[in-house]
Formats: sequence, C-alpha cells, structure tokens
Amino acid sequence: MVTGGVHPAGQRAHIVKARRIGQERKHVSSLPMPNDAAPAPRPGPYGGEVRFSISIHQFDSGTFDAAALRDYLTRAEELGFEGGWVLEQIIGEAPLLAPLELLAYAAACTDRLRLGVAVLVSSLHDPLQLASAVTAVDRLSHGRLDVGVAPGGGFRKFAAFGVDKATYISSFTEGLELMKAAWSDAPRVTFDGRFRQVEDLPIQPKPVQRPHPPIWFGGQAAKALARAVRHGDAFLGAGSSPTSKFAEAAKTVRHELAEQGKDPAKFPIGKRVYLMVDDDPSKARERVLEGLHRIYGAMPGVDAVPVSGTVDAVVAGLREVIDAGARTILLNPVGRDVAEDREQMERLAAEVIPQLR
Repeated sequence: MVTGGVHPAGQRAHIVKARRIGQERKHVSSLPMPNDAAPAPRPGPYGGEVRFSISIHQFDSGTFDAAALRDYLTRAEELGFEGGWVLEQIIGEAPLLAPLELLAYAAACTDRLRLGVAVLVSSLHDPLQLASAVTAVDRLSHGRLDVGVAPGGGFRKFAAFGVDKATYISSFTEGLELMKAAWSDAPRVTFDGRFRQVEDLPIQPKPVQRPHPPIWFGGQAAKALARAVRHGDAFLGAGSSPTSKFAEAAKTVRHELAEQGKDPAKFPIGKRVYLMVDDDPSKARERVLEGLHRIYGAMPGVDAVPVSGTVDAVVAGLREVIDAGARTILLNPVGRDVAEDREQMERLAAEVIPQLR
C-alpha cells in the first residue's frame, strides 16, 4: 500500500525492494538445485536497474483450474517477481478470462505482487463503470493495481459496443479524463464533456493509490506516444510488436518527455515479451508460435515478435529489449496451460533473470 500521496508509477523502488526478482538472490536459490547446491552468483550488465514481471495465465477452455493458478501466483511472489499481468481480448477466438475480474481473483491469492492489465481498450468501455471496476480491484489488492489503457486501432468492432469509429480517439481521451475525475478526492463529480455529462454525482469509494492507480499507455504512432506522455504515467510496448519497433517507440517517448517537460525518471518504460525457453531451439520456436497463434490467430507479422530458444538465446533477446530502452520487462510465456507457464516461470527465474541483474 502506498501512502502519503506518492504516485507509485515512479516510486516502485519503495515497494518490496528486498524481494524483487533480480535484486534478491535468495528467491532464485530457493529453486530445487542438484545436491542442494546454491547457484553461483552470475554477473549481470544492468546493476539491478531492470524490473521483471510475469504474465498470468488467462486461457480457460475447459474447467477453471483454481488451485493451479493460485499456486502459480503464490510461486510468482516467492520468486520475487514485481508484478503479474493480464491482457484484454473481449472479441476473439481465444478463450481468455476477463482481465479485471481475473486480477480480483489474483488479489485474493497474493499479498505483495503488483497486478497489472495491458491494455484495456477503454474506448470500448463506459468510463464510470470502468473507473468503478478499477477502484474495486485496487481496493481489494490494497493498492497494488497498474492499469494499461489504449484507444484501440481502427480495426476494432466499434459498432458492437455502440462506439462511433469516427470519434473513438476523442471519446477515449475524454473518457480517461472522466475516470480521473471519478477517482479524485472530490466526493461529488461534475463533468461537462462532448460525450458525457455528469452533474454533481456522488462517486464512492476511491482507489487506495492516489491520485489513482498508475496508468500505463500502449501505442506506436507518434501522436499516440505524445498522448501517452500527456495523459499517462508510464509506457508499455506491446508484446505483438518486435523489438525494433519498440526501440523506435521508446526513443519517441523520451523525446516527448523532454518536449513536455516531464521527468523521465518518473515515467517508466517497459515492454511485454512473448517467449519460450527450451534446450531444443526448434522446439522453443514451435512452442512460442503455437502459443502466439492461440492468442492472435493468423495476425500478420506476429511470427516476428517472440523471443525463444535456449537460455543463452533468450538472455540475448531480452538484452536487446533492455538495450532498446526497457527498464520494466513483462515476461509472457505462452504455454498451453498453467503448468506449462509455471515450468517456464521457474526456468526464467533460475536461469535467465540472474544473467540480467
């Protein structure tokens, strides 16, 4: 829980500092080791500056395996990951559980792990209802929520949500302003917008984090990244974009921070990375592409985005992401079930992350 009015987007070093993965060796050495030997310290090039989060398995094509997911979340905390993240896909072939509802479950299973969603296509949501749902998860987690938002691209099925495609970006921006008003300290809210009019309405309760949970933006176009700096607290590159595109976006974000007079030290930049580790490089490639196609189908270009292969290959791929500007890495295995993602999480914590400290 963050108190004293400090916005946590730029202040996470005060939260669980002693237990963050890559900064505390005892969680890595708690993994089973041959002959009970502790792992030897391995030099890393980044001096503990990089933070690592892990994805939360969302696929639910059969019976929801509550015990396996609960154990996965508990283990993520034990290993010292900073956060557990989900994504949103309201319309699609993939049977993905709704993000905020799943994070509410995750809040009940954890004590320290920050909980994030990247991204909510908030132009498809009613702002006041979404603000209320975000508040609920932030309160249930005692102030551990991170919220990613984006307007969505022009390919979205806006008509299915009663949204005018011609004005969805304006509606998105105004909706975010209304959500911030709903989260404010004011017990009653008045808002006169183009799309919403609110007249002296009582809105309670408020989020734990003040003035609101950290707002992470996605995006790639220059205008979208300027909007991210103007309205957001952090930037997270999409897992569906390659490292080269992320490098361009990170450079633009840094430029916008300078142009808008904002402190880059208080504006985290990160990236979701789809990946699979396997001692057989061809099998790793096969596994990661199968996982991506389960999420995105035959989306053009998706085969170019993942990192996969042996431990050394995955370390090299993640170093490219970090060198491109990421200081928060969301590691996203794409296993078929919770058990496969758990196996990947263990290997990442024991074999990959220690080389990137």
